[in-house]
Amino acid sequence: MNDASNELSITRFIDAPVEKVWDVMANRQEEWWCPRPWRVEIDEQDKRAGGACRMTMYGPDGEEAPQNGIYLAYEEGRRFVTTDAVTADFQPSGPFMIGIWEVASEGNGTRYTAAARHWSSETKKQHEEMGFVDGWSACADQLAEICEAEGA
Repeated sequence: MNDASNELSITRFIDAPVEKVWDVMANRQEEWWCPRPWRVEIDEQDKRAGGACRMTMYGPDGEEAPQNGIYLAYEEGRRFVTTDAVTADFQPSGPFMIGIWEVASEGNGTRYTAAARHWSSETKKQHEEMGFVDGWSACADQLAEICEAEGA
């Protein structure tokens, strides 16, 4: 049984083939991952279950927000799942969420879904107050903009 009570998610239809959306989503994160004017730099990605997933987000006023974790799953062309609860070499970390990014064919385009599953209602609420809906929606819009401009 899936308990969605601590999950936040957004979804978008992207008018581009699933192969294009997957390529941009998985391989070009620096172009869409953060809502502008923020940006992200990929520090390390070992795209396999248990592999490192490290990036740093940078804000317009000099903010730095490192995101260190691991991949829980990496299914080429379909989805990847990360968590910050564990870092490289399976070291425990202060967990905030499990992130799930998925694509699926829908008609002539792609259904993109991104979800954040939290350990508690408190961390879910914290993520909502941080601007989850606006932030993750802006990222989805940026992803769609790239994919739709490039098409196939």
